[in-house]
Amino acid sequence: MTRTCSGGGWGLTLPYSAIDVPLLLDGPVNSAGSLQLFALCLVFAGLALSYDLLFGRTGLLSFGHAPWIAGGAHGTQLAMERLDMTLLPAAALTLTAGTAAACLLGAISLLPLALGGIGFAMVTLAFAQAGSIWVERNPGGLTGGEEGLSLDADAVPSLFVGIGNTVNVYWLALGYLALVAALVWAATASPVGKVWQAIRDNEQRVSVLGRDPFLHKLGAFVLASALALLGGVVHLLVTSGATPETSTAEFTLSLLVMVVLGGAGTRWGPVIGGALFIWLDHRLTALGVSDAVAGLPEPLAAPLSEPLVVLGALFVIAVYAAPGGLAALGRGRRR
Repeated sequence: MTRTCSGGGWGLTLPYSAIDVPLLLDGPVNSAGSLQLFALCLVFAGLALSYDLLFGRTGLLSFGHAPWIAGGAHGTQLAMERLDMTLLPAAALTLTAGTAAACLLGAISLLPLALGGIGFAMVTLAFAQAGSIWVERNPGGLTGGEEGLSLDADAVPSLFVGIGNTVNVYWLALGYLALVAALVWAATASPVGKVWQAIRDNEQRVSVLGRDPFLHKLGAFVLASALALLGGVVHLLVTSGATPETSTAEFTLSLLVMVVLGGAGTRWGPVIGGALFIWLDHRLTALGVSDAVAGLPEPLAAPLSEPLVVLGALFVIAVYAAPGGLAALGRGRRR
């Protein structure tokens, strides 16, 4: 069992399992609602991995990861709607334009990227705020404003549309996570990845050894942004729409919490943190409106009806219990 879980084999069996787990899911494991939740967990596990490439692997604190996710979702939907493209060409155009924008933003931000630390964090925060305001103001009807954009089902292959095809969306999300994991793990194990780790630990020493920290940090930034763009495309299909919430700095903060919760800079930590955070968020939301909570005394019912309050408390407990993240607990047990 341990070998299957550690290898990710459990993900291949979920669509074929009819087990009913009332406290964990609203229906059987292979029901449409459960598979939808699993797909969302897988997408955020991949997004957390892409963010960890910056934060955990290279030591760059970014507050602007979310706009790339929003760009992937909104850009693909706009290309399908306004340019009359089908899904694959629209996604390809969005990824190409978005990656070029990431290169340009990195080049323009040469000084803060070279310095790292607070300079980089502030530039990415400004980028996130500007992007979020642009999305909310809905210039020319491009972003849908507060309502967002609905998925153009006519431009998407039928196997990804409808409740009956939720299992296919699940496989798509699992494929996204597998691709991100393969790319991130391969990159971090390469000589470039070793330089990223050295930059995180001691950037000045990297410069003394003749390596260019800026170019390596720019490479990490572009790769992480491209993976986030792709995640935005998958998120569009999983949720059947592009929402303005994905463009905010708060959305990036959620990714930061996922990475820290699971274990920054670890192999499985961001995956665990991303999936667990999303599952808890959805289950606590259901718990908050349940009759069980409504029947409690007001001092207990009030905080339990707010998922973010419960999530925050659980996060604080997790940080104290496992300062290195949940992934560190497994390493300690193996020792």
